[in-house]
Amino acid sequence: MAPTPHQAKQAKAKLISGGKQPKARVQRYLKTTESQLKEGAKGSLLLKGIRCSDAMSTVLKDMRSVQAPHAKLLSKNNMIVPFDEAQQSLEFLTTKNDASVFALASHNKKRPNNLVIGRTFDRRVLDMVELGILQYRSLGDFPGLPKQRVGSKPLLQFVGDLWSSDINLKRLQNLLIDLYRGDPVDSLILSGLDHVMVFTAAEASIGGVEPHPIIHQRTYYMKLKKDPKGGKAPVPYLTPSGPDMDFKVRRTEFASPDLWKLAMKQPQGVKAKKKKNQTTNIFGETIGRLHLERQDIDSRSGKKSKALRMADKLDKAEAKAALEDELGREEEEMDNEFQQAYGFSKGDM
Repeated sequence: MAPTPHQAKQAKAKLISGGKQPKARVQRYLKTTESQLKEGAKGSLLLKGIRCSDAMSTVLKDMRSVQAPHAKLLSKNNMIVPFDEAQQSLEFLTTKNDASVFALASHNKKRPNNLVIGRTFDRRVLDMVELGILQYRSLGDFPGLPKQRVGSKPLLQFVGDLWSSDINLKRLQNLLIDLYRGDPVDSLILSGLDHVMVFTAAEASIGGVEPHPIIHQRTYYMKLKKDPKGGKAPVPYLTPSGPDMDFKVRRTEFASPDLWKLAMKQPQGVKAKKKKNQTTNIFGETIGRLHLERQDIDSRSGKKSKALRMADKLDKAEAKAALEDELGREEEEMDNEFQQAYGFSKGDM
């Protein structure tokens, strides 16, 4: 029989405290690790594999700069081989550093310039994607340009039909959003937007091999200026600021449908209550439906304006004049027929 959540919490407390009654400090720490209705920013753990080149170390440093202050970079190499062995070491490090998203960089002859990104759920690895970096331009390759502010949220744009048609890229898109989203907010101000990250997916053939998806990541510094045409909304001006990279997907390990459904489940307190007789269309507009008693519109007479009264009088006068003309013509025709029949008109009688 599986332990209850309370029993699991007690067992975890005893494990941390060495089998003794947990202290108040341990209890406070356990309370911070519990699931909450509104989660904050996801912590990111950046670490090196068994072998890591200087270029891949630069990639991790740039990722720390982009994700600051929610990223933590470990300087030492780690004996971790994703996809090929159990992930206890990776799960231990993410739990210890309170990180739910991770990136591991490595470099070897079989898989050069290798970057593994993934995330965890319930202190276990949920899914991982192995990327092979083909080209990279670091933040140092853009000297003299303004950089993003610490803690600012990026605008993420995904260009290409492959993001919706390819299943692996669709899951990779969700993973990239978790990696770079920053603090969850309810609203944004325009002055707080300062950089854009564009991910373009396109098929390409390298070395005579059959075409496969290549993702082009580009980062731009965004400055809002007054619209020269006189519009109210400011116009964004983009300047390449880095980091930029081109990469391909090598291996993937996604969660099973049952585990994915469990990870996507939301508590009842977060779900918005459905309002009766209200719907939202594709433009985000709220449409309401009102239920009223049947109204007898035919028996009701409203007050007419002066223009409508004058129009009614003119219509009645024109109808009366047309009727008089028609009666006059009929009377004249009858007089003509009478004169032809009897040789004199009615007026002579």
